[in-house]
Amino acid sequence: MDQNALKAAVGRAAIPYVPEGAIVGVGTGSTANHFIDALGAMRGHIRGAVASSEATAARLAAHGIPVLDLNDVSDLPVYVDGADEVTPGLAMIKGGGGALTREKIVGAVARQFVCIADGSKLVDTLGRFPLPVEVIPMARAHVARQLAALGGTPLLREGFVTDNGNLILDVRGLTITDPAGTESRINQIPGVVTVGLFALRPADVLLLGTPDGVRTLTRPA
Repeated sequence: MDQNALKAAVGRAAIPYVPEGAIVGVGTGSTANHFIDALGAMRGHIRGAVASSEATAARLAAHGIPVLDLNDVSDLPVYVDGADEVTPGLAMIKGGGGALTREKIVGAVARQFVCIADGSKLVDTLGRFPLPVEVIPMARAHVARQLAALGGTPLLREGFVTDNGNLILDVRGLTITDPAGTESRINQIPGVVTVGLFALRPADVLLLGTPDGVRTLTRPA
């Protein structure tokens, strides 16, 4: 199977994690789009969805799935989203599509985080994929200097503004051996909205698309 077929397979494999009559948290990106397409076939069996981006909200609405405001949702049983990189311990880099802040918020509310990815995203150590950091525009230069001091090379994502009206710095050259510690450290930099490390709240389940089928990994206790 090609990469697109692997993404479609894991999108379908996430459907059994969606409880009957639930509100579902839905991520952003090409793999999440396959989950949305599969979710559309069972839209009559869910109450609605919370979207992590305007693009996701539009795709959900196109499938006739009600899109709800997270502030109006008291219980979110599951959040399904992709990853740019994920470790066997289910720490992730996310934010390649620029929706990292809303993704992190929805993931924090959900009782279960199901990550869906093709096999190429599984890595032993995070950092080969440039680490996205969402920043307040006036703090861009300050945050870039602080990220450089950590050993990375931050580059502004040219021509891109997040759904929250902020900028993205993509940080290359990091080898992230302590994802949770690095997440905490970067989040403390004034001007950072959030960093695309998902280690303090990692995924609970990883559905990994491989040529031999979908592998299921669970977060170590």
